Amino acid sequence: MSADQSGPATGWIARAAQSLRARFVGPVAEAPDPLLQAHAAKLCSAPEAVAHIRHGEHVFVGTACATPRALVQALEARSPPPGDVELLHFLTDHAVPHDELGQATTAYRHRCFFVGSDLRAAVRQGLAEYVPMSIARVPQLIANGRIPVDVALIQVSMPDAFGYVSLGVSVDIAPAAVARARLVIAEVNPAMPRTMGRSMLHVDEIDWLVPVATPVIEYQHDALPGAVLEQIARYIGSIIEDGSTLQIGLGRVTNEALKYLADRNDLGIHSDVVTDAIVPLLERGILNGRRKTDQRGQIVTSFAMGSRPLYDLVDRNPLFSFQPIDEVCRPSVIAAQHRMVSVTQAFAIDLSGQVCADQLDGEYYSGLAAQAEFLRGASRSPGGKPIICLASTDADGAASRIRVRLLPGEGATIARSDVHFVVTEYGIAYLFGKSMRERAIALIEIAHPRFRPELFEQAQALGLLPAGQTLKNLRAYPVQEEETVTLAGGRQLLLRPATANDAAAIRELFHSLPERDVYTRFFRKLRSLSDQDAQRLCNLNFETEAGFVAASGPRENPQIVAQCCYFIDPSTNLAETAFIVSPDWQRCGLGKALQAHMARDAARRRVRGFVAEIMASNDAMIRLAKAASPNVNTEHSGSTVRITALF
Repeated sequence: MSADQSGPATGWIARAAQSLRARFVGPVAEAPDPLLQAHAAKLCSAPEAVAHIRHGEHVFVGTACATPRALVQALEARSPPPGDVELLHFLTDHAVPHDELGQATTAYRHRCFFVGSDLRAAVRQGLAEYVPMSIARVPQLIANGRIPVDVALIQVSMPDAFGYVSLGVSVDIAPAAVARARLVIAEVNPAMPRTMGRSMLHVDEIDWLVPVATPVIEYQHDALPGAVLEQIARYIGSIIEDGSTLQIGLGRVTNEALKYLADRNDLGIHSDVVTDAIVPLLERGILNGRRKTDQRGQIVTSFAMGSRPLYDLVDRNPLFSFQPIDEVCRPSVIAAQHRMVSVTQAFAIDLSGQVCADQLDGEYYSGLAAQAEFLRGASRSPGGKPIICLASTDADGAASRIRVRLLPGEGATIARSDVHFVVTEYGIAYLFGKSMRERAIALIEIAHPRFRPELFEQAQALGLLPAGQTLKNLRAYPVQEEETVTLAGGRQLLLRPATANDAAAIRELFHSLPERDVYTRFFRKLRSLSDQDAQRLCNLNFETEAGFVAASGPRENPQIVAQCCYFIDPSTNLAETAFIVSPDWQRCGLGKALQAHMARDAARRRVRGFVAEIMASNDAMIRLAKAASPNVNTEHSGSTVRITALF
């Protein structure tokens, strides 16, 4: 959203934003603010304030849209610069000066926990060092002196009548830095909102106040997300349930996914950061936090990055609780949230599930932020969903981002033991608790089709896949073909396309069948289902053959209670069908629902009709086959009946 777009045109958010925005348009009034003048002894200019920074000191710089640009610019302009000064920061905006060629020209060393666009050139040039650690752990290390902080440069709101300022849109690690620093210098900005929660700081804790009259930095994602990003966002949206508590994050995919939650109910926010993407859900009443376990009804966050309307919305708004990053990321709090959802954007994953999330094409890119805490917290939350998402290929499509092994130099930012859902534009894989073979199959199925054969061969060469394993499906997983059906008695099931990883669950279904059902389905007595037979039921090409399953339970641990498939005879353009239905789910309309689902899929492929070879004693399946169409032909041949139903 650009700075001049105010989001929804109607509603209480827009009215509040319009009223509040009027207070902050234009420069600071010429007459000194009486509340600021009450602290006149601390007022000074930016150059005067940074003149107090000594040689060899470690200087914390405030985060993101609260980056104190005036103070940083004054420090860079100090001549001569104090020696051996190190600037410490998380995500910043214009904390590092650049020349017209894009090269960093800073006079100081930088130590950063996030390599955003502000820092990439400095890291390449050796002027900045990246520290790969969770930002949620930084306050503790500042408190015990492991990360030294001598000076804190921050940006705050105007003081109130009691002498309190607000850290505004960026609380994060600032309280820890302020508590440890010998010298605290604050830009005081009338445009900075006063956020509620744990964001207040008394003027007595600040040594120098530097009035500024600049808009708060605004942050916008690209206006038009690409088709790949949109498809990933749709998949993510499809697995977020009513009542979920969301971590937003800064990734474009996460923010795009919120657009696909317009039909959900009672969503909540417990997130390190909030963005403009939450505003439409607030307008619709979807984001109410009614089912949150901790701080119910409140939007809990540590910093905000967005447009002026978002900042107007959080100003003095008790709906929002801004807290230090270590409190927001407390593991017990995250894990206790109802259906906690965390989404992490990654740059590569190998077939064992190791994830690289802070390096892109050989360069440090972004950082860990607080993803480790949110991923682990979501994994322990009742009904929680920790999600890793990434595009299946690099930007020009020349290389797969799903690899047999991570490349040399690509760090495993997220251990394979912590990975649950993985989403690309080609589908959703679930890895937690899966074997190396199952992980490899699941990830190959969501890789770009052009790279699946190569990945499959490499996986077999490394022994990740058995010799008898095959690869047939080269399409994107069609989430639009999923269907939730309600059967007799009110029970619900998800009907979806089968995947190669369904083999184990189909084998469990097979062993739930009585001997008679096994014989009528396979026309022979079987005591076990071979890998080849199981694969034939779920590892299909979805061109001349297709298969579907009915699943009960959560997506990450489904119980397959029925399976159906069809195989097209190209000479007749008729498809032979077959069904397996658990005894516990028979006589409730499931067979009819599966057949109707298959028929719609077959119609899209212009199949003429279905053919079923059925034991003459199997009255239920005969009735089902005849119900497929009003145009039915029945042929008896000994102990079997052949039914042809033309569409």
